[in-house]
Amino acid sequence: MKLFASAAEMRAIPRSAEFRNGGVSFWYREPGLPERRAALPGAADYDVCIVGGGYTGLWCAYYLKRAQPDLRVAVLEREFAGFGASGRNGGWLSAEFAGSRRRLAEAHGKGAVIALQRAMMASVDEVIATAEAEGIDADIVKGGMRMVATNPAQRARLEEEVRYLHEWGYWPEDVFMIEHGHEPRLQVDGALLASYSPHAARIQPAKLALGLAAAVERLGVDIFEDTAVTEIRPRVGERRPVAVTAGGEVRADHVIRATEGFTSTLQGRRREWLPMNSSMIVTEPLAEETWKHIGWEGREVLGDAAHAYCYAQRTADDRIAIGGRGVPYRFGSRQDAGGGTPPQAIAELWRVLARLFPVASDVPVAHAWSGVLGVPRDWCPTVHLDPETGLGWAGGYVGSGVTAANLAGRTLRDLVLGHRSELTRLPWVGRSVRGWEPEPLRWVGTQVVYGLYRTADRRESDRVCHTSRFADLATRISGR
Repeated sequence: MKLFASAAEMRAIPRSAEFRNGGVSFWYREPGLPERRAALPGAADYDVCIVGGGYTGLWCAYYLKRAQPDLRVAVLEREFAGFGASGRNGGWLSAEFAGSRRRLAEAHGKGAVIALQRAMMASVDEVIATAEAEGIDADIVKGGMRMVATNPAQRARLEEEVRYLHEWGYWPEDVFMIEHGHEPRLQVDGALLASYSPHAARIQPAKLALGLAAAVERLGVDIFEDTAVTEIRPRVGERRPVAVTAGGEVRADHVIRATEGFTSTLQGRRREWLPMNSSMIVTEPLAEETWKHIGWEGREVLGDAAHAYCYAQRTADDRIAIGGRGVPYRFGSRQDAGGGTPPQAIAELWRVLARLFPVASDVPVAHAWSGVLGVPRDWCPTVHLDPETGLGWAGGYVGSGVTAANLAGRTLRDLVLGHRSELTRLPWVGRSVRGWEPEPLRWVGTQVVYGLYRTADRRESDRVCHTSRFADLATRISGR
């Protein structure tokens, strides 16, 4: 991707009269931004204090209260519940999980990694069932996931990926190759081949977050918004763990960190997880004739096999929402809390949309936004609870957090309650990862890696029929 989008390139992008950039995300345009709950009024005492009101924190609170209704649980949120990646993501409820399966297997064995994969598949259905039980209408359609290859290199890589997944917990019916024109029809320009997995659903992210927060509150959890936690302190002797805020300290038997891409804002955590930016655009609703050409009746979530990959969905009101890494990292782990998206990211996403769906290239773009996700140094997510310090955490999902957050929330429940279970034996539990390099190495490394991946994509589109060596180099540098 070019570093800057020219004025001419931006003028070429059709934008609606009501185009917005930021404002959290498009997903809040229909339900509206929620009325803020009250901030923490002062020092408080709980059994469990959860820092972060996104999917991970809300699921953790939900399952704790369902398991033990008399437990005193509080959620502290800097903005409002669902403000971060939980209300900005691409709406993929899928069984994908980040990280190297082989790296996890080295420590825990292949069987444990397969168990994690099967648990992710089950978690897709768990989210759907819980949303239905709680009356949460999040526009959920379990249409599966389709990944397309648009050049020979991508085709070879996609075929290899399916073979690889069959070794690590996917059975033949869980993921398989489909030829172009497979029903239900989805017309992607230049598609040579695609893979399909039934273990995925389209969701409306903000509706799920808002509905889950309301369900948690009905169970008796206290949610304090506009309450920024600046530091989390461990248990020291008889002194219990504490979450420090400007409004007072919250002491609890357990303090759970569920801050994902915002972890770097906590004292002493700047290098723990890298806040990776992901950006999205969404079109105005497409005309019926345009949908007749494209198809997409199955409402599958859609991605491609590029290195700088995209993710997309057909929304409930018949728009195309598409996302990608955009400008992946800002120097010093800086974040744009309001979701504003750089012009070059908007231009890049529109070019991807126009390439995959030329028939929709003149449909105006209605909204653009960005959010941050957490990336550990080894790119593997973790769930952990230290009984000595009383501190726990989960995250580092690297973009696969919609489903993983649910599994993490149930796992944290078992860890907090002291229950040994199949979940607490999964290989992502209790992992320790070294921190990221200091600046400017962190920024330079990220720019180099994503520059190499984009160069690899260009070479594969033009003349290389196999995975470019630039991509191999980027993977080695990144440590993925």
